[in-house]
Amino acid sequence: MGAPEQAVERVQQLRRELDHHNYRYYVLDDPEISDEAYDLRIRELRALEAQHPELVTPDSPTQRVGAPPAEGFAEVTHGAPMFSLANAFDEEELQAWYDRAKRLLEGEDFSMVCELKIDGLAVSLTYEEGVLARGATRGDGMVGEDVTTNLRTIRSIPLRMMGDAPPLLEVRGEVYLGKEAFRGLNAAREAAGQPAYANPRNTAAGSLRQIDPSMTAERPLDIWVYGTGLAQGGDVPETQWQTLQWLRGLGFKTNSHTRRCATLPDVMDYLREWLERWEGLDYGTDGVVVKMDDRTRWDALGAAGREPRWAIAYKWPAHQAVTRLLEIGVNVGRTGKLNPYAVLEPVQVAGVTIQHATLHNEDYITGKDIRVGDQVVVERAGEVIPQIVSVVPEGRTGDPPPFRMPERCPVCEGHVVREEGESAHFCTNASCGAQLYERLVAFRGAMDMEGIGAQWVRVLLDRGLIRDAADFFSLKKEDLVALDRMGETLAEKVLANVEKSKGRPLSQLVYALGIPHVGAETAELLARRFLTMDALMAAAEEDLTEVPGIGPKIAASVAAFFRDERNVQLIARLREAGVRMAAAAEEAPVAGALTGLSFCVTGTLTDMPRSEAEARIRELGGTATDSVTRGTSYLATGEAPGASKLRQAERYGTPTLTEAQLLQILEKGELPV
Repeated sequence: MGAPEQAVERVQQLRRELDHHNYRYYVLDDPEISDEAYDLRIRELRALEAQHPELVTPDSPTQRVGAPPAEGFAEVTHGAPMFSLANAFDEEELQAWYDRAKRLLEGEDFSMVCELKIDGLAVSLTYEEGVLARGATRGDGMVGEDVTTNLRTIRSIPLRMMGDAPPLLEVRGEVYLGKEAFRGLNAAREAAGQPAYANPRNTAAGSLRQIDPSMTAERPLDIWVYGTGLAQGGDVPETQWQTLQWLRGLGFKTNSHTRRCATLPDVMDYLREWLERWEGLDYGTDGVVVKMDDRTRWDALGAAGREPRWAIAYKWPAHQAVTRLLEIGVNVGRTGKLNPYAVLEPVQVAGVTIQHATLHNEDYITGKDIRVGDQVVVERAGEVIPQIVSVVPEGRTGDPPPFRMPERCPVCEGHVVREEGESAHFCTNASCGAQLYERLVAFRGAMDMEGIGAQWVRVLLDRGLIRDAADFFSLKKEDLVALDRMGETLAEKVLANVEKSKGRPLSQLVYALGIPHVGAETAELLARRFLTMDALMAAAEEDLTEVPGIGPKIAASVAAFFRDERNVQLIARLREAGVRMAAAAEEAPVAGALTGLSFCVTGTLTDMPRSEAEARIRELGGTATDSVTRGTSYLATGEAPGASKLRQAERYGTPTLTEAQLLQILEKGELPV
């Protein structure tokens, strides 16, 4: 029985109102109602949807957050390439670009649109019948990562467009983190004893690539929309200037400082104006994008490689100064990555006193031969954290020793490893204080400990009630009830869910441990192959690489994790608490026609969902993986297969299957002749 007509009408009315008020608040910055009035409407909508689940739709304002954490990010092939831009660093280079474009137009002058170049992460938003269907990062310009669930948490991105548009429309924009929001985020981290983030751009990019969308939702990300990509079934305006106004009318946030310039001297005036003003903005910019206004000529001008001839980026000049390197320090990020940084004699760069600069990694330091005591050139461009770009050779005194990354973690003394082919070093201790909070949040999520949200993890840490993952199983009711806003009912629910989590499958525990490069699917492969935690811990790298879908990189990471005595002790405490250490019946390997064979499925299958195909592979005794390694038996391809997977298959000589061939295998349970 469907929902009553009155409920349907009220849900539709509430959604229209909430979409309107979201637009007023997040796009126009001109709210019409109070926060309390907005909250009343969203609560009523949630209640109606809870009462009538059949009314829930993906574009409902209640669905911005709440999708389960993803294992990783699928590849997305852009409908039209997301170009990179050629750069101009002075007015002469900008004049040269204009002259080249004018020659291609047989001497005809053209107007332009000047847009501030936002220092963020480029994304594409694909709308089908006006509803947000998919969001992706730029990636290499041709293939990006599907981050739809994370982009849905950004409130200035409409889940449904507000006006008429082509049935399929791709909108391009730049996700960013404002300076004030960035400072507030870092202040909270420092108050919690966590290392500060380096700069707004990297923080925005990292936030958008969180596996758990609820983590992205906690970051105050925003977006500026600057254009369109693929459009099917309808038309977009013929000029860039009209396109921006049109997009704003559809509910998107466009930058108010954009200006249409009739001549190149007008463009130069705009550049000179913003050279004086850009640092006063609340968001980072690294220049101005100049585009030919008439979009009908873009195709005629084409591109040089992946750089369109109809646009160019004028970059702000970098600001540099010379100072002395006093010390090279190392901090530890949430993933255990060791990040070297420079401690400098204070120096003024572009009006800001600089005392620290990034050094990226050991290879960067070695390549530039940066040593303590050197005179160094420090550069600051926009809001990017200052970096050392070179050494002043004549400024070195004596023969200071070259820098080497420590063999032990500077926070916890855990083993430090650098994987082959990687530039970064990592601490392997799962209980490292620098990583602890993020690891605990991930652990309770992987083990389905309902009731313990990320904020409660922080409270439990601050109160000293947990120090590692095993401490979740030592929580007592009296300790929880003593916490503000916990209460007996919630405390009992938390403890019941913690107790229930002890029986989770072995694969969930392996995933929850946070072993680098081991996602949920890889954890399932390991559980099915080794069946017990003891067997997995004892496995050598060569044993691990024999598992279909496990390559040398993952094998090395797993082996290193279990060599760390702290991790061994953690598992012993989990075992003592009663956590399952053996595979459940459903994790045991199945004998069948595909036993011993490994399949990677890429692209969109037309006759069945990919998840269903992978489940059928496992039912027949095979292994379904999300990557191509030397051990992969077949790569099955649907529509728009991942380019990187095709390259890996070619590299390893992995046979490929069409969708029809794959379906024949799954239906008949036998390989093609």
